[in-house]
Amino acid sequence: MKKPVSNDLSVGVFAERAGVPVSTIHFYEAEGLIESWRTPANHRRYDRRELRRVAIIRVAQSVGVPLSEIRDVLARLPRDRAIRASDWAEAAEPWKAQLDDRIALLQRLRDQIGACIGCGCLSVENCPLYNPADTLGRNGPGPRRWIGARREREGIPQP
Repeated sequence: MKKPVSNDLSVGVFAERAGVPVSTIHFYEAEGLIESWRTPANHRRYDRRELRRVAIIRVAQSVGVPLSEIRDVLARLPRDRAIRASDWAEAAEPWKAQLDDRIALLQRLRDQIGACIGCGCLSVENCPLYNPADTLGRNGPGPRRWIGARREREGIPQP
């Protein structure tokens, strides 16, 4: 794929502008998250517009979005022109509910993490405040107080 020379960057300059090591750029490309092309001298070149994709990848990864989901969202964005706000709004729509759930989970974790460790009992089975009569144990293993609430709200059966 031949691109206009005025918009292209070498891998080193591209990595510096993106704020990541060259190895990260190569990894993102191998994962299909960004694209490059080769010059006749076989030098790897990147369109400057790919910098936006790297920014999206880095922000999404920082809040725990898996690369597979980032790839799905990036696949909805145009490659033949600059990404518009409307393109991004449409592509990112599937993330809204997921991010809302993550925010709620992180807030519950922030608000409750000290209580379980701070009381001294260290027993989920016998905790009279958060789990009287081990009611959570009936719902199966795992952090049911946190992930179970979302499942109940959405009517998703417990595994």
